[in-house]
Amino acid sequence: MSALLSEILDPKLVVLEVREGTAAEAILEIAELLRDHGHVQDYFKFADAVMEREGRTSTNTGEAVAFPHARTDLVDHLILGIGRSAAGIRFGQAKELVHLIFLFGVPRQMVTDYLVCVGAVARVVKDKAKRDALVAATTGEEFVELLRAGALLVE
Repeated sequence: MSALLSEILDPKLVVLEVREGTAAEAILEIAELLRDHGHVQDYFKFADAVMEREGRTSTNTGEAVAFPHARTDLVDHLILGIGRSAAGIRFGQAKELVHLIFLFGVPRQMVTDYLVCVGAVARVVKDKAKRDALVAATTGEEFVELLRAGALLVE
């Protein structure tokens, strides 16, 4: 597993059931969590940057996963907030609903690190059994451990 991914995974930054039903509302909920834990300098500008990026091209992978993100000076280190929705949320025009949302905040100078991290997560969630295990996790700690274990197995 990428050492960098291991460093940014935090059970406190996992929302096991997002309250909201739209992509924008789910992104805002996860961004609030990042703000509440001191990872975002200006929540409103950060949320706007993520929404603007998502509006250009949806980050829905088509496998029930989305990777909304923003490259911005509003974060001083790579951050990851995670949301999960049992009911599913529509991201973009894709027919399949998203159940796992991985929201990244990326300092402009850390694009390579972001690509390494998002690639590690993408390799895990590409496997349906691993996605299903993440959807079934009952705690943030379990979710993070499953993600870590999955990342170790694919590297």
